[in-house]
Amino acid sequence: MTDPPRARMAPLMAVALVGACAVAALAVTASAAVPSDIAKRVNTYKAIPKFVPPGPPIDASKAKGKTIFIIPESSSIPFINTIDDSIQRVAKLVGVKTTLYTNQAQPSQWAAGMNQAVAQKPDLIMLQGAPDPRVLQPQLIAAKKAGIPVLVTHFFEESDPMPPNVTALVRVQFNQAARLEADWTIVDSGGKANAVVVTSNEVPIAKGMLNAMKQEFSKCSACKLSIVNVPIPDWATKIQTEVQSALVKDPGVNYVIPFVDGMANFAASGITAAGKKDKVKISTFNGTPFALKMIQDNNVVAQDVGENLDWLGWADMDQALRILVGAKPVQSEHTPLRVFDKTNVSQAGTPPKDSTGYGTAYVAAYKKLWGLS
Repeated sequence: MTDPPRARMAPLMAVALVGACAVAALAVTASAAVPSDIAKRVNTYKAIPKFVPPGPPIDASKAKGKTIFIIPESSSIPFINTIDDSIQRVAKLVGVKTTLYTNQAQPSQWAAGMNQAVAQKPDLIMLQGAPDPRVLQPQLIAAKKAGIPVLVTHFFEESDPMPPNVTALVRVQFNQAARLEADWTIVDSGGKANAVVVTSNEVPIAKGMLNAMKQEFSKCSACKLSIVNVPIPDWATKIQTEVQSALVKDPGVNYVIPFVDGMANFAASGITAAGKKDKVKISTFNGTPFALKMIQDNNVVAQDVGENLDWLGWADMDQALRILVGAKPVQSEHTPLRVFDKTNVSQAGTPPKDSTGYGTAYVAAYKKLWGLS
């Protein structure tokens, strides 16, 4: 992922026999050192994600002709742009018009975008990626007074409370992704992981993700966990040296867990500089193609918890459509996560591609949910 803070975690299987064989091939087993719940979770998430309806069916035709003003986190982040493209493509499918506000991730630009949106009076404002609603309260209050609902996507964790002056959220399973980063590491090590987590404390999701990892490692009696904090502006200059130093300080380290894969290249450089390329593995989150390619090339990265960016776009539009047609917003869109390692990463494409390796049944499932098929 090129977007550090978000990093920026097959329904209706038509070929059940093939799917069953694939799961059997990927299976890992519990042992005295690996708790059964950890082994089970890794097995479950190595399979193609299943579509879970987020809420009751809606009539999307009632939203035809309505407008959404989209303010992305940034117009220069491929991760964000890919989701924007999916949202706009799905919106066109259901006859909803969109305006995309170009910006470079400056809070002042987000505020200007909100002001422009309120002046244009769209049927919905979407903070996508997302611009932090906590720094936009005056603008959100203005939108509320104007009767314009606001949807915030891919910023808050599933367990987070609703922020003030926001209509609805599309929450993400950030803590579950972190849990899977830890679980895979525990399983792969046979319950003997000595891991260094690389985090960025200033990122809102980081605290919850780190706590989730700690909880999993606490279940592994022979495992060890240490933590390195590197602020986002210092990733390119400090992650390598911090990782290298951690490996020199403790020669027994056998895993590094950058909490998002935007850190992975820098962490891999630190591992290589320490002379540990063949002894230390990386487990991370986001499923960015470059990191999945590193798995395929057996190049330090060994696991990446992926997100389907196209599926995220459909999920964002599902919540948006519910607001536009006057339905009750849902608590969770059940956005997908998949554990990719050497056993299944080929399903992400060769070379890996965005939104590949998650099946495609979610497309038909959303259309059915919206009364389009």
